Amino acid sequence: MQKYFEFEKYGTNYRREIIGGFTTFLAMAYILVVNPITLSLAAVEDFPDALRMDYGAVFVATALAAAIGSIIMGLIGKYPLALAPGMGLNAFFAFTVVLGSGIPWQHALGAVLISGVFFFLLTLTGLREKIINAIPIDLKYAVGAGIGLFITFVGLQSAQIIVNNDATLVGLGDLTAGGPLLAIFGIVVTVIMMTRGIKGAVFYGMILTTIIGIIFGEIKMPHQVVGHVPSLSPTFGAAFSAFGESSFYTTTMLGIILTFLFVDFFDNAGTLVAVAGQAGLMKDNKLPRAGRALISDSVATSVGAILGTSTTTSFVESTAGVAAGARTGFASLVTGALFILSLFLFPLLSVITAPVTTPALVIVGVLMVSSLGKIDWKRFEIAVPAFLTMVAMPLTYSIATGIAMGFIFYPITMLVKGKIKEIHPIMYVFFVIFVLYFIFLK
Repeated sequence: MQKYFEFEKYGTNYRREIIGGFTTFLAMAYILVVNPITLSLAAVEDFPDALRMDYGAVFVATALAAAIGSIIMGLIGKYPLALAPGMGLNAFFAFTVVLGSGIPWQHALGAVLISGVFFFLLTLTGLREKIINAIPIDLKYAVGAGIGLFITFVGLQSAQIIVNNDATLVGLGDLTAGGPLLAIFGIVVTVIMMTRGIKGAVFYGMILTTIIGIIFGEIKMPHQVVGHVPSLSPTFGAAFSAFGESSFYTTTMLGIILTFLFVDFFDNAGTLVAVAGQAGLMKDNKLPRAGRALISDSVATSVGAILGTSTTTSFVESTAGVAAGARTGFASLVTGALFILSLFLFPLLSVITAPVTTPALVIVGVLMVSSLGKIDWKRFEIAVPAFLTMVAMPLTYSIATGIAMGFIFYPITMLVKGKIKEIHPIMYVFFVIFVLYFIFLK
């Protein structure tokens, strides 16, 4: 095992890798709660239960997708990079596709599966790198920042900190109510721990918030900690059912598939570079075994969709594990094993409510918005599409709309500025696709 992962080459050992893998798990374990709540639309009232995804099945799918994805990355990619259903993409899946567009969740899973297969094929052919390189770096940063704003808005809304206001569309909720107060406590505690540099601060913040919620009666005490693993049958293989229905083959679904594909592109590439850079694995500004890492991500997405969850992608929280000493794929194996063990903690995790998950959404939003500082705001032709990409996501409650607006305005502003040579031909293709997306969007 030491020889396979080249411990000596990277100056590591079992102890460092195990601690690193465990640290990564603690940093991203919140997804086990946040993802089932998000995909089941648990925070949305007056939504038919028949149209919701089963909470228990999504929990199992989330844990298994994270475990399988992390293990594949560890064995094939050999990077200390853990995978799980991505934040932002799960919000797009639930709130934009299912809730906003009224599309069955089975269709949404089918779209994720197709995007994963496309991702895999593009990686094998080498087209993936060409597509990513064609998209301006500033727009990539704007997409990440926009998703950060969007999921933060979703988190504050689910905790009733931000509520509907007939006069101004949105407004401040009743901060004296139990739910908002509990969420605010969680945000404050998590922010303090993050500021102090405590590893796993997001996870610990959720635990403390849950305990306080139980003490003050906002959350019911769990009857047991360890229990039977919920059934996966409500979601397993449901993605394939969408392919037999004519309603799946629409322009809207094409836009959804492309959005899943594009966002996964950006998320995975950015995270891979960030983790590899922090671990000192970059060579001449290039990533060794990049193809294997990308294949691992695409396979994990496809497997996750079959199991019953949104896009599985690389987690930037893996940097916490690297900071703790992880340098090889063995750490990812440790993280994957811990996700398998978490399956038996369903009774404990299932009591965590929306106010408890809000701090995680807010903190992840903060981390994602940090990419704003890398955008060249002094160039107006860049600032306009970047700004529209970012701001349209929370304002339209749609990640797809934000990406579409930015990708439409980019070639316009660049052409007017006379920067024709800086526009990659693929961006013109994106322009046409997203114009058609708005024309046929209903």
